[in-house]
Amino acid sequence: MSTAEALATTTEAAEAGGRTKTGSPRTIPVFGVAIPDGEMQGIFKPMDLNRIIKLLEEDDKDVSEEKQLNYIKKLIHCYQNGYPLRDLAQIFKILSLCAEKIEKQPCFVEPASDIIKLCGLPFLKKKVSDEITYTEDTANSFALLGELMKIPSSALRIQICKCIVDFYHAEPLKKHIPGYQQVSSSYKIKMVEVGGLAKAMVQSVLLLENQLVEKLWVLKVLQHLSTSGVNCTLMVKAQAASRICAHLNDPDPSGQLLFRSSEVLWNLLEKSSKEEIIQQLSNLECLLALKEVFKNLFVRGHSHYERQLRNDILVITTIIAQNPGAPMIECGFTRDLILFATFNEVKSQNPLVKSLKLFNCYEDFELKKLLFNIIVILCKDLATVQLLIDGKVILALFTYVKKPERLKIIEWSAAQYEELQLHAIATLSSVAPLLIEEYMSCHGNARILAFLEWCGHEDSYFIHGNSFHGTGGRGNKFAQMRYTLRLLRAMVYLEDETVNKDLCERGVIHQLIEIFKTMMSRPAEKEEAIALEIQSDTLLILSGLCENDIQRKEMFGTEGVDIVLHVMKTDPKNLQRGLGYNVLLFSTLDSIWCCILGCYASEDYFLEKEGIFLLLDILALNQKKFCNLILGIMVEFCDNPKTSAHVNAWRGKKDLTAASLLIKLWRKEEKELGVKRDKNGKIVDTKRPLFTSFQEEQKAMPLPANCPSIAVMDVAENIRAKIYAVLDKLDFENLPGLSAEDFVTLCIIHRYFDFKIGEIWNEVSEEIKLEKLRLVTADEKSLHSIIAATENIGKMVASLQSEMIENQALQDVQNEQRMYAKIQATHKQREQANKSWENFLARTSNAKTLKKAKKLQEKAIESSKYTERPQNATFHQTVIKGLNTTVPSGRVVTVQSTPTRLLGGPLADTDIALKKLPIRGGALQRVKMKPPLNDPKKSIPT
Repeated sequence: MSTAEALATTTEAAEAGGRTKTGSPRTIPVFGVAIPDGEMQGIFKPMDLNRIIKLLEEDDKDVSEEKQLNYIKKLIHCYQNGYPLRDLAQIFKILSLCAEKIEKQPCFVEPASDIIKLCGLPFLKKKVSDEITYTEDTANSFALLGELMKIPSSALRIQICKCIVDFYHAEPLKKHIPGYQQVSSSYKIKMVEVGGLAKAMVQSVLLLENQLVEKLWVLKVLQHLSTSGVNCTLMVKAQAASRICAHLNDPDPSGQLLFRSSEVLWNLLEKSSKEEIIQQLSNLECLLALKEVFKNLFVRGHSHYERQLRNDILVITTIIAQNPGAPMIECGFTRDLILFATFNEVKSQNPLVKSLKLFNCYEDFELKKLLFNIIVILCKDLATVQLLIDGKVILALFTYVKKPERLKIIEWSAAQYEELQLHAIATLSSVAPLLIEEYMSCHGNARILAFLEWCGHEDSYFIHGNSFHGTGGRGNKFAQMRYTLRLLRAMVYLEDETVNKDLCERGVIHQLIEIFKTMMSRPAEKEEAIALEIQSDTLLILSGLCENDIQRKEMFGTEGVDIVLHVMKTDPKNLQRGLGYNVLLFSTLDSIWCCILGCYASEDYFLEKEGIFLLLDILALNQKKFCNLILGIMVEFCDNPKTSAHVNAWRGKKDLTAASLLIKLWRKEEKELGVKRDKNGKIVDTKRPLFTSFQEEQKAMPLPANCPSIAVMDVAENIRAKIYAVLDKLDFENLPGLSAEDFVTLCIIHRYFDFKIGEIWNEVSEEIKLEKLRLVTADEKSLHSIIAATENIGKMVASLQSEMIENQALQDVQNEQRMYAKIQATHKQREQANKSWENFLARTSNAKTLKKAKKLQEKAIESSKYTERPQNATFHQTVIKGLNTTVPSGRVVTVQSTPTRLLGGPLADTDIALKKLPIRGGALQRVKMKPPLNDPKKSIPT
């Protein structure tokens, strides 16, 4: 843009800002100027701003330049304590008119700069509402400052930058002006955001290619502006990241350019869209600039400041490297970074690092960790693999996988070396799987197992646990063991036979079992989560090694089964603690599948130790995340003929059986899947008895032959097929502990396979209709026959279910009648007891009733005797004389109804009373009592 165009733009902006919100200019803006002492003190001289504007707008031929400058000087003198908000629009109109004259009349640079300089002072307000009233005028005025940067005047540009910097370092007024107050300190900063000044300042960078001083001032302004998220967003839209980064390597003896540019880039990454910034920086020009800057700082930087700046540049590079499209390899940056990361461990003849050495200062230590980190990011691009091979990265990282040597002098402190060691092992977990040949050539397995053996020993070496990777490892070797097992797991899960065979030949299975036993024997500590992770990784590694290899499963043996059973006996409450018990249990179930199943000796030992009972206990917890895996294991275990007896013998809470548990899981699964069933669990749709709500929502569509249909996918996506398989291997007969509801559901499970076949044939029929194909007569009949047969099976099952439900209803009625009969008999017994008690009370309270009952008793006794007595037989009297009771009595009678203290003891008036037999209530005794009037010889009857 030419100077004339720039001036035209500034004039338009000023005219836009020269009106209030009502759109009408104020005619007589006046600002009071205090006259010094001795010159009419207390009187204010008015300043007509409109006159100055009109004077500047007139042709230069009509008005002298000197007169215009004098008026501007008076203006500057009047407002030397700050601009009122109400006059800001007209003042900036005057500023724009001065800017128009600069190209032909350079003498206007100084007054324009002076006007801008006063903008750095606090603005003044007469009313509290002025900040809101003049928001638009202020924002437009600040936008004009950005447009004035296009004027090719170094002094003016620097003054604009100084003015903007002053916005962020506001100072209070030095002199109080009556009637005016200072605006809030954040007002200008907000108006800068509203006016979009940040975007204009970014665009001005292109105008300052070879003007270092102005460029540094602009960067200083951008450094302040980028502290705001709003400004950062505007700067990103103006491509600030790429424009600033491309000039990082420009000559600058002061070093400010690199410092300020990196600071701006940091602020942009923190306060705006990170993805958009990465996209702007992911070009060859920016990466080449970053590469040269980093290389220079790495090789030649020795001061504390330069090392910090070097690390900042590396962090920015790491963020850019996360973008797969960034040309890191093309610009040669990747090769240099690999060289810098490994030169300390692997000697290189490259002149860049030949005489280079890192120290144990904090900045170099951070650099080392950042280089390890960026290698992990770079290796995600497979094109980097060859560069990693050339740089001998595996060999360099393996130099840390060893026992620390105390007597050897190293360049890092003990804490630093520990952290680098853990970081190197973590880096190997990402890099080693990509470089298997290099891993094996460095004897990676031997190094790892030797290091693991050292981790398992208890000696005097304890780590500090200060770093991220050392979390939970203070005072022990858990951190080293944790990351080494992660590395080993990454290598085993490559399923590379060379690696796994070498590990097994070195005795890794026995070593891992011993590690697990060691972790089991440790008491519960604060690092419980770390210990659980170590155990989980150990079991996962064993699973990866033993899967599909009978010989390795035999090596796993009974020791391995014992550790699996130990985990399965964990308290179920721990599964809710969130410390890694769920992961450990998943790993355990996986190890059963991979290390035990298929080895008959291990299977028998597992059954012998009640492993099936433990599996069913976990299944009974009703944790959906475990059900699928456990049922899969159960299906495989049921191939062993000894399993059925264990399954049928298991009992859960409330005498729950395994069959009942499986049927309950089936019902729950169907409820979640939305399968249509009535309230009794009976089939509703006999044509599609297994259809889920998802299947109903999906429209039929023709699929290629190699693509599984929805009905086929349904088998793998829920547990119904596995439940059917387990019950099928239990023969569906003689299943203990089933209720009527269970039998109704069992009818459906029994026919699951038939229903699923019919479901698939229905899909075939639908696809044929959609593709508008016509089958030959024989095929069409067969298809209809199959579909009809499936529907008939559904009807048959529904009929059988109805019969079961009716029988159960009849059985319930019979049970209810028996219960009522029992209740009735109970009530009858109570009535008889009550009647007997009433008779007893009548006998005890009425002498006539007692005598009558006594006569009846004696009559019954006499009628029961033989009428003819045998000769020479001795007759024994069975009735005790003087006994006033009507119940069969022996020689001892205990009376509980009447207290002994009232009657003198039981049998007080009988002939045996003096024998004093021990009975309840104490010894017998005679009590002198006043006999009743009607019978003085008889005592009270009992």
